[in-house]
Amino acid sequence: MSEVVYRQEVEPSIDFIKEKKKQRLQYWLKGMLFLLPSILLFSVFLFYPLGRTIFLSFFLTDNRGDPTVFVGLENYLEIFKSAIFLQSLKSTFLFALYTVPGSIIVSLFLAILANEKLRGIGVFRTVFSSSMGISVAAASVFWMFLFHPTIGWLNRIVKTFGLEPIGWLTDPNWALFSVSISTIWMNVGFTFLILLGGLQSIDSYLYESADIDGAGYFYKLRRITIPMLSPTLFFVLTVTLINAFQTFGQVDMLTRGGPQNETNLIVYSIYQEAFMNYQYGTASAQAIILFVIILVLTIIQFKLGERKVHYQ
Repeated sequence: MSEVVYRQEVEPSIDFIKEKKKQRLQYWLKGMLFLLPSILLFSVFLFYPLGRTIFLSFFLTDNRGDPTVFVGLENYLEIFKSAIFLQSLKSTFLFALYTVPGSIIVSLFLAILANEKLRGIGVFRTVFSSSMGISVAAASVFWMFLFHPTIGWLNRIVKTFGLEPIGWLTDPNWALFSVSISTIWMNVGFTFLILLGGLQSIDSYLYESADIDGAGYFYKLRRITIPMLSPTLFFVLTVTLINAFQTFGQVDMLTRGGPQNETNLIVYSIYQEAFMNYQYGTASAQAIILFVIILVLTIIQFKLGERKVHYQ
């Protein structure tokens, strides 16, 4: 009798488990069906190019990019022996050091100003975000005229102070800094809008409570605004850093990697190797190295930076 009761209790539970597994399989198939368009797009435009790049990095190639001789890790070893690549690696890190903090600090300052409730502040918000609507090519031409050694406005300003004109794009000591200035200007529009949105999402009752307690402006900025804005700042920092390592357009327009390879950033070095020297194997190896650098820096940011992020 007890054995019959045990079977009656066990059999429904087995059927219940089977039904649950069936439901999970159905949910999984439905989810994959919805994800299928994205998976196809990622496969064509991301996964296949990444796999092809890894494959080519182990080969010597002809002018059409077809692999000819398998060389293994030799492409990677030759890269790190190249003084040009090491210079481009150094320039890229310096460029990121110039542009990432500069873009965030300038954008944060403008966003705080634009968040004030003043008459006509919408005009300033439009002006501050206007650089986002300008293409890299158009912005580079604009800065090219500003940096011109004879007719550029920057050198005219320098001359008014009785100083010698500066070779903004021709002097190795100034070229990378000049490209960084133009890049900061180009990045400000997007970064400003993201930070302004983050500021406007902060609950006003926090400031009202602080006002009741008699807190000053800078105290509220340090104790309320920055902590509550930390998720947005973390996002902006991550995106800006990745964009800094992927910069190409302004370098190609303003300096073409010169002078003396001072502005030859990694992406431009990859472009030169692949489409000017037709060394697709070496270019692929450089691309993989760049991918690893960005991946490692992003992981470090998430491991260290996200701990200090305050989510509401």
